[in-house]
Amino acid sequence: MSYRLFVRPVPPYADPDQSPDAQLFSWVLQDASGDAQARGTADTREHIEQTLAQNALEKVLLIGLIPGDEAVFCLADIPAKQTRFIQQALPYAVEEQIAQDIDSVHLALGPHTPEGYRVAAIDREQMARWRQLFSGWYHARLEAVYPDASLLPAAESGWVICLDAESALLQSQRGEWLRMQADNLPLLAVTLAAPSSDEVVAEIPVQLYGTEADLDASQALVSELSGTTGLLRIEKKPLEFSVTEFLAWSYHHHLSQPINLCQGAFAFKAEGSSPLKPWKPLIAVASLWFVIQMGLEIGMGIYQQQQAEQLESQAMAVYRNAFPSDRRTHAGNVRRVIEGQLRVAGSQGSDVDFITLMKYTGDQYGRLQNPGAVTFNSINYSRSRGELVVDIRADSYDRLSRLRNGLASEGLQAQIGSVVNESSGARGRLTVSGG
Repeated sequence: MSYRLFVRPVPPYADPDQSPDAQLFSWVLQDASGDAQARGTADTREHIEQTLAQNALEKVLLIGLIPGDEAVFCLADIPAKQTRFIQQALPYAVEEQIAQDIDSVHLALGPHTPEGYRVAAIDREQMARWRQLFSGWYHARLEAVYPDASLLPAAESGWVICLDAESALLQSQRGEWLRMQADNLPLLAVTLAAPSSDEVVAEIPVQLYGTEADLDASQALVSELSGTTGLLRIEKKPLEFSVTEFLAWSYHHHLSQPINLCQGAFAFKAEGSSPLKPWKPLIAVASLWFVIQMGLEIGMGIYQQQQAEQLESQAMAVYRNAFPSDRRTHAGNVRRVIEGQLRVAGSQGSDVDFITLMKYTGDQYGRLQNPGAVTFNSINYSRSRGELVVDIRADSYDRLSRLRNGLASEGLQAQIGSVVNESSGARGRLTVSGG
């Protein structure tokens, strides 16, 4: 089960370089179903890490929430669609919306809307300090840094305001976020009551969130806010938990579209995030075993191939010694030739007579394709030499060669001599013996 740890520093803000351990945090530990498993309002980093350790939690995803007034909301109208071109044009598209040198500002790109790309801009040095504050936690890995007000649930129209002690978090229907002193809300009433250019409304809805204590303490403030213009319709929505837990709940249910500030130079390396990291030793051993096994298999294959070649050489040496005149037999057909010779020897003993030679010659003749194209002109048999001599004619030399090869495959000695090529075919003398 994956856990998310939402961490929000509470004032006063400590310098990460000078006294990082002095910073206190409001935090909530959320499980995969969105339920809060642990929480705190003003705890040190060490206390939060001990809580994770006591619950045997590892690699918890840490989400840092910084004050909403640290990052400025901008809109960038960029016609390009490729990320590389958008990043190149981004500084020029928002430069007039930022009141400082654009080179000293870190820009984080958000989702695209009909009005343009949403952009979060923050001072580069300040972003580096926040990045350092949320990095290197035990049992947790930084996943994102968001302006806290950007996690408020988006409203279909009007504004969303969340009272947070002496501060107020605000978000408009187009996603713009603000953070300010709650006492200054009436000064913003005219801006809040101004509808968008394409709307004509009698009143602007405002959803006001806060704990029971904060809502009770702001009665006069709310009355002043609604009475300044008379156009704001304020709907109070009490919270039963802390503001940090409310923001975590909104994030889990995808009610907002915050912009992750950890982009570009501040993008974090997902060290240890690979699910294969625990298996790397085993993968290394398995890879080594595979390489060794493949080496053994290749070595055995080469050895066996050499042994087979030696046996073939020995077998052919024995065969050449027994049949020195046979030059057509090789390692690929020696077995078949010997088997044919054994069949001939087995059927006739030590001598191969005229009937046997004629039987094999006639059998091979019958196996030819279109045997009618082959003609036996004369047949002679020499008992002393054990040879059958056939004066033969065919429509091509190829048929004569096939007849000879068929007899040789049966273990007989077969040769064609006195070959004469004519316009009508070829003729020659086929000599067959028992070998």
